[in-house]
Amino acid sequence: MSKSVLIIGAGPGGLASALLLAKAGFQVTIVERQPRVGGRTSLIEGGGYRFDLGPTFFLYPQVLEEIFSEVGRNLYKEVPMKRLDPQYRLIFGGGGELNCVPDVERMVAEIARLAPDDAPAFRRFITDNRAKLAKLAPCLQTPFNGWTSLLQARLVAVLPYLKPWKSLHADLAGYFRDPRLQLAFTFQSKYLGMSPFRCPSLFSILSFLEYEYGIWHPLGGCNALSRHMARIAAELGVTIRLNEPVREILFAGRRAVGARTAQGELRADAVVLNADFGHAMTTLVPNHLRRRWSDATLARKRFSCSTFMLYLGVEGRCDELAHHNIFMAQDYRRNLDEIENQHVLSEDPSFYVQNACVTDPDLAPAGHSALYVLAPVSHQHPNIDWTKERGRFRQTILRQLAKVGLSDIEKRIRFERVITPDDWQSEVGIYKGATFNLAHNLGQMLHLRPRNRFEEFERMYLVGGGTHPGSGLPVIFESARISSRLLREDLA
Repeated sequence: MSKSVLIIGAGPGGLASALLLAKAGFQVTIVERQPRVGGRTSLIEGGGYRFDLGPTFFLYPQVLEEIFSEVGRNLYKEVPMKRLDPQYRLIFGGGGELNCVPDVERMVAEIARLAPDDAPAFRRFITDNRAKLAKLAPCLQTPFNGWTSLLQARLVAVLPYLKPWKSLHADLAGYFRDPRLQLAFTFQSKYLGMSPFRCPSLFSILSFLEYEYGIWHPLGGCNALSRHMARIAAELGVTIRLNEPVREILFAGRRAVGARTAQGELRADAVVLNADFGHAMTTLVPNHLRRRWSDATLARKRFSCSTFMLYLGVEGRCDELAHHNIFMAQDYRRNLDEIENQHVLSEDPSFYVQNACVTDPDLAPAGHSALYVLAPVSHQHPNIDWTKERGRFRQTILRQLAKVGLSDIEKRIRFERVITPDDWQSEVGIYKGATFNLAHNLGQMLHLRPRNRFEEFERMYLVGGGTHPGSGLPVIFESARISSRLLREDLA
């Protein structure tokens, strides 16, 4: 008789795990608190408008492509998508713009319009990071089950490329003198919820991946990835139970044996946890059972920033905007300090606007646009009372939109939803509203992050941004591969 696996959470990591484990012959059940699959990679809709709830950038599709191939499917046939060109438009508060295109020589020409002396350095940046990724990739595909894992030959080989003494921003300053270009190739640290001035230099591979493998738009949005994965999982025999929040994880001694929901108990030979790590630990596992990851320990950890969200259905097209638009505040360093250290709201915040209808017009009624607006803000902190700041900061962001050409947007709004850090915690179940999970500093990476084969309990495995390798769709899918492989080995 085949072994059973219970997956808590139908986010992208849980769905990828379900595909791999079902194909390997396990009886797989996913239990999800929300009425639809996807977790943070799900859908908001209303008034004929559709938006991604969370991630809108899909880069480095190779990991998911390989997972689909392993279960006998073709990613590009199952999930229609388009490669974006330009990939995004950067607007600098200090002046100037940069259209970031996927072709290296065209990108050199774009850089030359902004900072001619720096343009040739782009080729060196690509070459160096291609070598760095080749060395680093095996480490991202390997579990780190303790400090002895650091002695692996493959990790020792990559140390010269990691430069742990350097921040991401300092690393890029070695390529580009123009401060705008330094930001253009380091802002990707915000995918991890971190400042480039504190983020480790190894994450220069993030911007490299954009140019080497492209940025893609799945038709319907990134939520289409979740929906198609759930469809294929069901075809492979996976049971998906929606609208069924888990109340507690069940243990027999130190072994995870299932979960209790409002509908009763679900027992399994192994448990895969795809819920937000901090939220799951503090709400689903009693504190007295936890040793390494107690409430007190979690409270001392560094967590990522959060995001203030506006989902706007507007009358009229916004074809003057690119698909992805990123505005960087004039004093970007100060804006980041306000988020990470001061925990206050900026009067000149950086922000991002997705105008997906220029690529995918079916996301809004004819002649209308679906605008996704994100401003990085502090995770929950006593300095910010969102019951008072929600409306005021909304007005700040609407005023900021004029800086990317949307000066008359408020009177055209026909649908709106706002999400604050408080909402991320209460509605989506994200600890402290930290949308990118535990910060990715050197003290919270590799074996110092919650481990894929969870060190606290037997037969319990983690997937998602809270475990190794970290946040972002490609590495979340990689966490599913690592954890599924460990589970198969343990239950073989």
